[in-house]
Amino acid sequence: MATKVGILTGGGDCPGLNAVIRGAVYSGIIEYDMEFIGIKYGWMGLLDMITEDIILDDVRGIISEGGTVLRTSRTNPTKNEEDIAKAIANFHELELDHLIVIGGEDTLGAAYRLWKEDDNFKVIGVPKTIDNDLSGTDVTFGFDTAINIAMADIDRLHTTARSHNRVIVIELMGRHAGWITLEAGLAGCADIVLIPEVPFDIEDDLCKPLQKMKDQGREYAIVVVSEGAKIKVEHDRDGSLFLQEVDRDEFGHVRLGGIGKILANEIEERVNWESRHVVLGHLQRGGSPSAFDRILSTRFGVAAADAVSEGLSGVMVALRGSEILPIKMTDEIKIIKRVPDDYVRYARLFTAR
Repeated sequence: MATKVGILTGGGDCPGLNAVIRGAVYSGIIEYDMEFIGIKYGWMGLLDMITEDIILDDVRGIISEGGTVLRTSRTNPTKNEEDIAKAIANFHELELDHLIVIGGEDTLGAAYRLWKEDDNFKVIGVPKTIDNDLSGTDVTFGFDTAINIAMADIDRLHTTARSHNRVIVIELMGRHAGWITLEAGLAGCADIVLIPEVPFDIEDDLCKPLQKMKDQGREYAIVVVSEGAKIKVEHDRDGSLFLQEVDRDEFGHVRLGGIGKILANEIEERVNWESRHVVLGHLQRGGSPSAFDRILSTRFGVAAADAVSEGLSGVMVALRGSEILPIKMTDEIKIIKRVPDDYVRYARLFTAR
């Protein structure tokens, strides 16, 4: 009897999701004679039994497509005991042997919790986030596409800023870690880079450097800032976040945003330099994946099918150096991989002078 494998995508969309699905299905069907059931809309699809059979023709040309053909949601199947029991029961009702779960720390954390509840709930995790902040893997797919999109937009905004003698503040994704902002900012020759790992002072770390640039005759400047960057607050070493909404999603996250607008206003008031803000938002994770992400995603998908064939469970496939290996899925997947100090040094080195 063929091994029956479910596959789902959870959390935010990400370039490369379809390439992972394609890689797993191709390898699973051609090399291992597996059958695939697509779970639609992430964990919501498992709770509500929204599924579809997947054959080779369904995934043949999707490597270049952004988003996910299986759709997604931010549903949390572990928010209460009733949903946990329902998710596990539906897994068995579908007669699945394994479930390949593609997602970030929330989606994979839920998979780990369900596996811990029932050893027969066999899961293989695939790490996904454009933020590149998931522990256990050197790089996550989607990150390369995101920084290239952000870099290209920063390049374009240089010309607008220069034409109008303005400061442009560009707000990028990055709730807890500044990988996108740092790498896109460095590649895009930003004058100031502000990331969550280093709380900053508006006067000392933003306005004074810009004032110096202006006094030296610079006619424009580019500032890039993570949505999760923190402003120093007296008696609070961790700094303060800007919240767009106080309501939380099913995994307990508030919606961040608005720091770019705040900083542009502060620059105008303190430096007397005309400023504008741009929020790239969902543009960073939409559209067709880069060649690097297409290949990395494909390798992740094939590795997931390999793990299923080996009867593994409770593991996540991870990039370690040049190899993709199965590693134990533990509570550590919830640990944020932050920008290390040597990378922070680069941001400081190329700050406006």
